[in-house]
Amino acid sequence: MTTQNLRSMKRHQSGTIAAVTASGELGRRIRDMGLVPGTTITIQGRAPLKDPVALRVMGFTLTLRNNEADYIQVEVDN
Repeated sequence: MTTQNLRSMKRHQSGTIAAVTASGELGRRIRDMGLVPGTTITIQGRAPLKDPVALRVMGFTLTLRNNEADYIQVEVDN
């Protein structure tokens, strides 16, 4: 498996969160949404201007801004 930034993942690509590098309030907010290491995610799609990104996590769809997705490292399934 390769590790990459969530922002650079393609549509329908899946992986497991390896790390959340955000700290402070943003880091807490990302973790409160269930985006913690070990969680499996799938990219659902992107808005027309590539921001935000929609991902499927734990049975629901979640959208993140690209600047938030930059803090999430994912081990991508090949």
